[in-house]
Amino acid sequence: MKKSTSPHDGKHFVIQKGKAECNQGNQYPQFKVTSQQRHYFNDPGDNPDYLAVTEDDLQFNPPGPSFGQCKLKPSSGGNLPCAFAAAGKWQKTYEKTKVDGKPCLSEISELMCSTGGTITVKDHGQRSVINERNIRNADPKTYAMINPFMDLQELQEELEESDNDYE
Repeated sequence: MKKSTSPHDGKHFVIQKGKAECNQGNQYPQFKVTSQQRHYFNDPGDNPDYLAVTEDDLQFNPPGPSFGQCKLKPSSGGNLPCAFAAAGKWQKTYEKTKVDGKPCLSEISELMCSTGGTITVKDHGQRSVINERNIRNADPKTYAMINPFMDLQELQEELEESDNDYE
C-alpha cells in the first residue's frame, strides 16, 4: 500500500515567535496570535512565544508598516512604508491539525496582501533543544554518527547515577 504524502510532510508548525516575510518588503515581523490563547507547540507552560498560529492570525508584531518599505509603492525618496492589509485568510494551511476548528500554519503557508505582495513563513520559530528526556531516550550509536564529539552513553550513565543518588 502506497503511503500518502503531503506538501506539509517534514515541515514545522508556526509559532508566535516565528517570522514572516513579504516578497515586496524588506523587514521580517513576528507573528501575532489573536485567534486563540491556550494552544502551544513544544512548550508545556504558557509562554506566549509558543502559541500556535492559525489561518485566522492576520496581524504581525510590530504593527503598522510590519514589512518595512514596499517595493510596490515607489516614490521619489525611495519606497513608501508597507500598508499591509490581508486579502483573505492564510492558504496552504495544515488541515489535519486544527486549533479551535482553525487549521494551523506550517512552513509552506501563504497569505496574500491586498497591495499585491505574498506573505510567507521566513522562520517557523521552533528550535531543537536537547533536554534530559531527549538524552535518556536517545540511541548512543545513532547519536555518535551525528555528533562524534560527545559521548552520549557516558552522559546517560551520569544521569542514571544522579537518579540513584536521590533514591
